[in-house]
Amino acid sequence: MEEAERLCDRVAIMDHGRVIALGSPEELIASLGADQIVEFALSDGTTPTGLQALPGVKGVRPGSDRIALTVAQLHRAVPALLALIERQGAELSLLATHQATLEDVFVTLTGRQLRDE
Repeated sequence: MEEAERLCDRVAIMDHGRVIALGSPEELIASLGADQIVEFALSDGTTPTGLQALPGVKGVRPGSDRIALTVAQLHRAVPALLALIERQGAELSLLATHQATLEDVFVTLTGRQLRDE
């Protein structure tokens, strides 16, 4: 996916033999509605309530070992997330951020992680 993002003018994302998205890498990433991803996990493995209502959060994607938030305003979303976690008496075991990528688009559209083959 990283190579496709760097080298391709147009990309088709397929799921079960069907094209589910088509466009330039920039267009597909922009379709997420935000340009940053915040990934986090809690020590007890739970998912806090109220994530969708946090400022700047455009999407919530629970995973098997972490939760991914698609955010438009990183500077507002991260402090609000930390405050929410503290209010709920939980403890972070992971917190990371990155620019949205084609892989994030694929996971958002299909609900599945990419397989390395």
